[in-house]
Amino acid sequence: MAEEAEKTETLIPSPDYLASGVHIGTQQKTGDMKRFIYQARPDGLYLLDIETLDDRLKSAAGFLANYDPPSILVVSSREYGHRPVSMFAEVTGAAAIVGRFIPGTLTNPGCEYFTEPAILVVTDPMTDEQALREGVAAGLPIVALCDTNNSTSDLDFIIPTNNKGRKALATVYWLLAREMLRERLRSVGKEEEFIFNYSVEDFEADM
Repeated sequence: MAEEAEKTETLIPSPDYLASGVHIGTQQKTGDMKRFIYQARPDGLYLLDIETLDDRLKSAAGFLANYDPPSILVVSSREYGHRPVSMFAEVTGAAAIVGRFIPGTLTNPGCEYFTEPAILVVTDPMTDEQALREGVAAGLPIVALCDTNNSTSDLDFIIPTNNKGRKALATVYWLLAREMLRERLRSVGKEEEFIFNYSVEDFEADM
C-alpha cells in the first residue's frame, strides 16, 4: 500500500497545482492536445489534467538530466516566460534565449548568435515558432510546454500546461529545474545531498 502511495505522489500537492493555474487552458483545443484535456468549464475554457502534467514533468526532468547542462537551450519569446526561463538556466546551468529569437541562431554558422545545443526546450510552439523551425531543421530533440490550442507536430516530448500564465510558467519551470537537479544527484547515488533553496516566487515574472 505504501508503495502504491509513493507511485501516485505528486511533485507538489494538487491544490498548489490548481492555485498556480497550470491546468487552465484556452477556449480552443487541437486534436493533438485532446488527450490531455479532462473537461471544459462553463465559460468554454478547456482544463488540462494535472496528474498527466505531473508525470510528464518527472519524465522531462529525468530526460534533461542526461544532458550536459550548457547543451540544453531553453527559449521563450512570451514575456511571462522570460524570468522563469532565465531562472531555470541560472539554476541548472542551461542556456537561455528570451525575447526575440534571431533567425539563423540554430541554422546559420555565420550568424553572430549561432549556437549548437544538443536539445531544445520551447515555452510555446506558437510564439516560439522560429526557434522550433530551426530546431527541427537542425535535427534537435524538442521538448515543449503545450497549451490546449497548440499543435504538437515536430515535438518529441510534450508537457501539457498553461503556457501563458505568469504563475503557471513560474511553477512549471521551478519544478522542472528542481527535479532535473534532483535527478542528476539520484543518478550518481547522491540524492541525500539534494538542496534546492528557490521558491516559485523566485521564478515568477514581475507584474
